[in-house]
Amino acid sequence: MTIAWLFRDERTELPQALLRSVAVEGALVPAIWRLEVAAERVRCGRCDEGYATRSLARLGRLRIAVDSETDRYAWGATRELSRRHDLTVYDAAYLELAARSRQPLASADAAMLRAAREVGVEVLGD
Repeated sequence: MTIAWLFRDERTELPQALLRSVAVEGALVPAIWRLEVAAERVRCGRCDEGYATRSLARLGRLRIAVDSETDRYAWGATRELSRRHDLTVYDAAYLELAARSRQPLASADAAMLRAAREVGVEVLGD
């Protein structure tokens, strides 16, 4: 969802509604979130460094809390969710955090949403 906030060609109502919600209520993300967002912009070559820097600064002003325990679950619950639901371990980190914190999972990824439903996590997506 975060990437959809940054690029017009990915903006739909759901990501924009979620962004408005995060701006007011905040959000919780796994410790890998900043790395994934930073890498995605440079790796994909969809923007220049100036745009990437401005975008990351805007994201940094949002009330997004980074989970300090992501690493603690990586070799246990996260790895098991990854294996059981055929997710990357990175995607499973988001699912593990949603399950552990009893928070909904926001994603546009069909496999993540399916896995979340299977483990009883509320989803924001589709």
